[in-house]
Amino acid sequence: MILKVIKNRRSVYPPQYNDTPISREDIYEILEAANYAPTHKKTQPWRFKVMHSETSKKVFSEALSEAYKAFAPKFSKIKYKKIKEKPVKSGAVIAVCMKRDESVALWEEQAAVAMAVQNMWLLATEKGIGAYWGTPPFANKLNDFFKLEETEVCLGFFFMGHTDEFPEDWDRRPIEELTQWL
Repeated sequence: MILKVIKNRRSVYPPQYNDTPISREDIYEILEAANYAPTHKKTQPWRFKVMHSETSKKVFSEALSEAYKAFAPKFSKIKYKKIKEKPVKSGAVIAVCMKRDESVALWEEQAAVAMAVQNMWLLATEKGIGAYWGTPPFANKLNDFFKLEETEVCLGFFFMGHTDEFPEDWDRRPIEELTQWL
């Protein structure tokens, strides 16, 4: 059962979402799944900021597009427009943040957050909710927007929305080519 969900997980982007709302209960369950990710020394470094209402998604849309504008070494109006549209086309957006515990290696904290996101993604897939984790290089420019603590950082955004069709699988290299038995 779990292998089927893993194999069906795909990146589904906001233009592919339909208008069916995501319930608060589904979002809560998806976040609950994140909370069961492995974490070294039980630090639970993941922190989440949920934008679910139309108002919060609009306000975030403005902040996100302006962060891009301030960051972009080469500004693109097309990219700016796409970035601005993503949150409002989504059923929900979750800012994926990390609260660093200095007693644990940085990569271990980041890996724990990534595993939390994978848990979210798998449960979203099982629920028929499309999702993808966007990690723009300017995500941390929104630390003030989210009122993050000094030891926290924004690692990206988990966009979610109901979709009428999940994308097809892509051709993966056989595991035999990627494994060496010693």
